[in-house]
Amino acid sequence: MNTFGHRYTGLIEKYRDRLPVSESTSIISLGEGNTPLIKLSNLPKVLKKDVDIYVKYEGLNPTGSFKDRGMTMAVTKAVEAGSKAIICASTGNTSAAAAAYAARAGITAFVLIPDGKIAMGKLAQAMMYGAITIQIKGNFDDGMRLVKEVADHAPVTIVNSINPYRLQGQKTAAFEIVEELGRAPDYHCLPVGNAGNITAHWMGYCEMSAPDVTKVTESCALCEGHCKYACNIIGNRPKMIGYQAAGSAPFIRGAMVDNPETVATAIRIGHPQSWDRAWKVMSESGGWFDECSDETILQAQKLLAQSEGIFCEPASAASLAGAIRDIQSGKIAEGSTIVLTLTGNGLKDPDTAIGQCQGDAKMVTVGADLESVRAAILHNMS
Repeated sequence: MNTFGHRYTGLIEKYRDRLPVSESTSIISLGEGNTPLIKLSNLPKVLKKDVDIYVKYEGLNPTGSFKDRGMTMAVTKAVEAGSKAIICASTGNTSAAAAAYAARAGITAFVLIPDGKIAMGKLAQAMMYGAITIQIKGNFDDGMRLVKEVADHAPVTIVNSINPYRLQGQKTAAFEIVEELGRAPDYHCLPVGNAGNITAHWMGYCEMSAPDVTKVTESCALCEGHCKYACNIIGNRPKMIGYQAAGSAPFIRGAMVDNPETVATAIRIGHPQSWDRAWKVMSESGGWFDECSDETILQAQKLLAQSEGIFCEPASAASLAGAIRDIQSGKIAEGSTIVLTLTGNGLKDPDTAIGQCQGDAKMVTVGADLESVRAAILHNMS
């Protein structure tokens, strides 16, 4: 049988029957989704625990983060509705995705970012993709407030996670995980900022666990009327675990945080837009929220890179930092299958990565001759 000629064209086309699109919908895609689910082989040995740990490496999406999953849906639906411009507030990844998909669609992207509070890799993306970038003297939460206000006075479509189509795209990560594992994991760990992604994953797991996914019925409240599948859930679903940075942890404080601070810029959000829905996810899944210090987040980022060869941005490493602690304490049970979402690529924030490694003395300068290079190699052989 000739299997040549099959080309992956993005998550909307793959999951068209599970998304709010029709046969006539013109899809705006960059080939997002289909990211690798990588089983960690070295870290479990270090932990000396009987667990299977997988990472869903969303940093291999077209703009380097999970945001592409939601943006393909949000921009597709915006264009379908006749919109000529989109707008978002962003700590960086949303702005990069919005700018890229707007460029693909031939429409304008306006992005509001916190002045001086965005990793350079992300700012470079928004600028290169041609977005109108507006730096505000405030944080993400200020930007989100302004975006909502502007949308009432200008012909622009908001593409932050308050746009329900964003979560529809992001739920497909759960579809892919179940397809590869043959079941849902026992635990799914994610970094939490705005809390849209943990909400979207739960939506996906619920749909994949529905008793009759071929029958269109009323949707559950969480899906806000957009999912096409029954939400009368059976089967296994994971406990959802959300980790926040300690300096930006409203779910741990039980209240909004006005001036969040963390090195993990992607989750430096004190007023999550999916607040109520995320609490609902925790209640339904039997999961929990917890926090990680910046120090442990950076340690986890470096550990993952140097033990497994996987480079994620600091916010992504919050999922690993928290999981390591909960595995070691026994809160995550031995014998479990665990999936960690790595939300963004490490190249998003090169300055932080380089800063961590400067004390390692792994970069040496020698003369441009054979003996000098040979001596350096022999000196550093392990």
